[in-house]
Amino acid sequence: MQSLLLLVDRVSTWLGKVFAWSIVGLTLMITLEVFSRYVLNNPHDWSLDAQIMMYGTLFMMAGAYTLSKNGHVRGDVLYGFFMPRTQATLDLILYILFFLPGIVALTWAGWNFASESAAIRESTFSATPLPVYPFKFVIPIAGGMLLLQGLAEIVRCIQCIRVGEWPSREQDVEEVDVDKLKAMVHVKDEDIAALDKFVAPAAQGHAAGGQK
Repeated sequence: MQSLLLLVDRVSTWLGKVFAWSIVGLTLMITLEVFSRYVLNNPHDWSLDAQIMMYGTLFMMAGAYTLSKNGHVRGDVLYGFFMPRTQATLDLILYILFFLPGIVALTWAGWNFASESAAIRESTFSATPLPVYPFKFVIPIAGGMLLLQGLAEIVRCIQCIRVGEWPSREQDVEEVDVDKLKAMVHVKDEDIAALDKFVAPAAQGHAAGGQK
């Protein structure tokens, strides 16, 4: 079971990393449009629509990735003080009551939404129309991936309730806080304080010399 959960994590991670590259394309597109508009005086009417669709794709496809890393924002400040079994029980209730109905509705409605758009070959309302229906299929795809990752998280909750600790998940690059960084390089607060005795006088000397 654990290998299956990690497989789902890896799929969500892979998709998230693939679509993360769209931010590079989005940055280049905005940069070129600004240059074309203000330097060459040649704006493009389709540029804003393309930017919105690319950003929407990035945002939607990042959902399963973020869930796989347990990275979604939590509003309950007390959650972190609970024991793992209590956390898992609370998560399981919320997944069943809110997550599953919401994501199933999103996926179902998104598929109907995209199918209707494809049937009429929907495009943007601009002088240079862009096809919209391929972008709308991102909605059910992202919803399906989010649903799959959510089912994996539900299994994790059940396992945590049984054994009392959270099962492992696929790891990825994450921000390192100051305390973790100190532990990694084996630096103590006393070492930093001792170094400040030499650095602070030198900095004050440079500041005084600059004022003369």
